[in-house]
Amino acid sequence: MPSPALLALGPAVRSTSLSSLPLIARGKVRDLYAVGADRMLMVASDRLSAFDVVMKAPVPGKGRLLTRMALFWFARLAAIAPNHLTGEAPESVVAPAERAQIEGRAMLVRRLEPLPCEAVVRGYVAGSGWKEYARQGTVCAIALPPGLTPTTPLAEPIFTPATKAAPGAHDENIDFAALEALIGAARAAELRAAAIRLYVAARDYAATRGIVVADTQFEFGLDADGRLTLMDEVLTPDSSRFWLADELAQGRIVALDKQPLRDWLARSGVTGGAEQAALDLPDEVILGVHERYARACRMLCGDAA
Repeated sequence: MPSPALLALGPAVRSTSLSSLPLIARGKVRDLYAVGADRMLMVASDRLSAFDVVMKAPVPGKGRLLTRMALFWFARLAAIAPNHLTGEAPESVVAPAERAQIEGRAMLVRRLEPLPCEAVVRGYVAGSGWKEYARQGTVCAIALPPGLTPTTPLAEPIFTPATKAAPGAHDENIDFAALEALIGAARAAELRAAAIRLYVAARDYAATRGIVVADTQFEFGLDADGRLTLMDEVLTPDSSRFWLADELAQGRIVALDKQPLRDWLARSGVTGGAEQAALDLPDEVILGVHERYARACRMLCGDAA
């Protein structure tokens, strides 16, 4: 029986079922529906994934929080990079009886040709970057100064791309030369410049709201004219490391993102793999995810959450 605190969050939406639109795919978090040949409805469910594994337990309200933050950032960063939003109301393309399923958790977007890479920008060395740095003093073949710690800001943000893994596999960091081989030298340079501009703008804004954006990953696609376009989600706790600035000033990392969940899973012996896809989570872990995501949303977007 779920705890009263968890029940107070309301019912979770683990998946959607829209009969008015053809289902394209269900990702780790999002359900994708076709809207004609050139648009797509992206619906953020309350599914929770870590280590590329979808947990059995959803987090009530998580999809709405992710959507609220993504829409906030798409609007704020629109002058820096075009994005995939159509500007149309998502509710306008589903049957009236299905609107409650997608309320507050959907984006109506243009279909793009996705680039086969993640555009990761780091202002600190954490996660997989820290593991490489601790081993050999580099991140994605970028040599960094000795003596860094996870709480040391880099003098300038660095662009550290990664491959897009197949379902069930892990993304892998690659160096810039490998990215050039993958998408071409000119496009790789354009991608790096755009990702760093976006990160710097977001980092500087978040600093005024008491949050350090330690790193983030962007996804881009190409529109019909070959224009580089921001897509998927942007600067959410699922795709970024958000740290409380006042705690970091004291040398402590207090995260408002997915990292505490990863740490809990690692302590529990979970390292990923399809055999762990049905893993359940205790109520306090689910509540912790919701509380961190809701706090990040309030601090960054000024929304009640």
